[in-house]
Amino acid sequence: MTDDVKPGVGGPEPGPFVVSYPCPVCRGRGAVEERPCLSCRATGVERFFHGTKAGLEPGDLIEPGRSPNFGDRERATTFVYLTGTLDAAVWGAELAAGDGPGRIYFVEPTGSIEDDPNLTDKRFPGNPTKSYRSRDPLRVTGEVTEWRGHSPEALKAMKDSLERLEREGVEPID
Repeated sequence: MTDDVKPGVGGPEPGPFVVSYPCPVCRGRGAVEERPCLSCRATGVERFFHGTKAGLEPGDLIEPGRSPNFGDRERATTFVYLTGTLDAAVWGAELAAGDGPGRIYFVEPTGSIEDDPNLTDKRFPGNPTKSYRSRDPLRVTGEVTEWRGHSPEALKAMKDSLERLEREGVEPID
């Protein structure tokens, strides 16, 4: 089973910080009458994405404890990552370790989620990328079958930046 994105939505356009599926209850604001929206866990996001190179099926679980895509690849991850923006998922699919094509999945958290400090506090205060992490598995609910990758120049610049961070010994925040 696959699940296409809404017409006209595809990374990286219409912009990196556009939530493809805003919560219908709070209309993407994360709050209702100044209280956190219970429907979307105060994220403003109805549907989440995960970019990877792994071949997965609906119902599969993406769990912590695997080798990470960034930093010391000998360690096991303690979190799994998800996002409310297709652009962030495209980066995940393009930069994931491993062979094969990048894949983007619709996922649902099975437990609590928190802002991803690797992208929010350090780089984008306020979490406009809608990037989150969880110690609990993510359940695959479908696959985004049509998406556009970044330009070769943008991809090279990002890989160069990640290599520089690795040389400097910068590790993901766990």
